[in-house]
Amino acid sequence: MPSPNVHLEHIEDEIFNNGIDGGRASINFIRSLRDMLSSGSSKSTNVTVKWDGAPAIWCGTNPESGNFFVAKKSLFRKTGPRFYESIKEINDADDLSETLKDKFKACYTNLKDLGFTEILQGDLMFIKGDLEKKKINGETYETFGPNTITYAVPSTSNLASTMRKANIGIVFHTTYTGDSLSNLKASFGANISGLKKTSKVWMDDASYNDVSGTATLTKKDTAELTRLMSRTGKLFAKIKKPALDAFLKTQGEMEAGMSYKTYHNSKVREGENFLRLNYKKHADGYLIFVKEKWDAKIDKLKSASAKKVKEKNKNIYLTQIRKQLPTLKLLVEFQALINYAKIKILTKVNKAKQLTDMFVKKDNGFDVVAPEGFVAIDNNLGGAVKLVDRMEFSLNNFTVQKDWDK
Repeated sequence: MPSPNVHLEHIEDEIFNNGIDGGRASINFIRSLRDMLSSGSSKSTNVTVKWDGAPAIWCGTNPESGNFFVAKKSLFRKTGPRFYESIKEINDADDLSETLKDKFKACYTNLKDLGFTEILQGDLMFIKGDLEKKKINGETYETFGPNTITYAVPSTSNLASTMRKANIGIVFHTTYTGDSLSNLKASFGANISGLKKTSKVWMDDASYNDVSGTATLTKKDTAELTRLMSRTGKLFAKIKKPALDAFLKTQGEMEAGMSYKTYHNSKVREGENFLRLNYKKHADGYLIFVKEKWDAKIDKLKSASAKKVKEKNKNIYLTQIRKQLPTLKLLVEFQALINYAKIKILTKVNKAKQLTDMFVKKDNGFDVVAPEGFVAIDNNLGGAVKLVDRMEFSLNNFTVQKDWDK
């Protein structure tokens, strides 16, 4: 079965996902992004804006039946693709809530005649009735908030007029090709120029465009990033493949909820400042985190024999991790340096004027935020990573109440 493009990894996590190759790829991504923002172009890397829409929508022509379809990520389920080629199939679907049925019917009705020749994945931004007029900081906006971010368009703008006329708004970002739904191959990016234009649909292809000309690196910025990446490269050389592979093997054997990435995300939820990270303390904290997870599991057991088995396993893994702490400290520092370089780049690309203003709803109003993030695409290898400020968007994503129905 093919894999859906449903989850992009943070660039600083790639060394934990793919070992030495992942670490090398993250360095190369940062260098390519530096070159792009320094010269205005890069042959090896492309950047798209990561819109915070929901739910994810797959649509296009079924290569087997020739019919137009819409689907959610169950298009890629192991027991066979689940998709909808008619309004009746959507109405009869037992895996869609009534809210999702309304969204999928709107997508099917308004997208089916646009002339899809490929299968595209996008994020649904709104359907008719979702737009709300709100006054934010003294200005009147048309707003929509499909997920964490509230998007806001000045009500008097041409874009707001276009959106008010539309039945749906959707942003496409990934293309799928294949001679059947069971062997689709994903490639990042979506060309929507060939689709029929209609007032019923507002759509975008997520391309990053610095229309203001402000998101460029100065010579000083470029020099600082170059020095930072030189330091990162020297640190990377200290991370030995056998030691890293051993750590990742332990990670793969750990019980659910005990991985370093889970630990790291727990620190995101707590609002830890990763730009001022104590590498040793963060690494040592993982050992404490794992011990507490094991202890919690053991406390829930009633059988003395079961407790004894769990206690033995706990000690085995704690011993392994304790031996691996010197390697983990290097990995934490590497992750932090990549994150620091990423934030420097985000500080620049966030200056580019986007189509809409963006806010996060708080108890006492709205806070201005940057886009969810960006996607860096390797034009040569086809891989991609996300560039997200975890101290801002990821924390909001973990804590802000969502209004949509998954």
